[in-house]
Amino acid sequence: MTEPAPLRRLTEREKVLRAFVRDGRLVSIPAKPKKRELLLPYILEQCFPEDRDYEEKEVNQRLGLLHRDVASLRRYLVDAGLMTREAGIYRRATPPDQSPADGRD
Repeated sequence: MTEPAPLRRLTEREKVLRAFVRDGRLVSIPAKPKKRELLLPYILEQCFPEDRDYEEKEVNQRLGLLHRDVASLRRYLVDAGLMTREAGIYRRATPPDQSPADGRD
């Protein structure tokens, strides 16, 4: 008879994702900056998987699939250094294969 594998503790990132993401959408944007910081790399990967230019209209459409407050999400992504904005054009700050938070903890 084999023993069941020991249960592992959820990482902080996993806890935040469980609390704020339901059926692929954000139920709310975390008010606490630390929780937001854990969630932003997930948003970046879900909405902007390609390393290319995105016009603001497309950024809004993509973020709108996750949450209606696209302006806040845009600002948080730029403020966190995950995306850059110049003349209304947005781009990932790092290519997908070099993302600072690739989901591993």
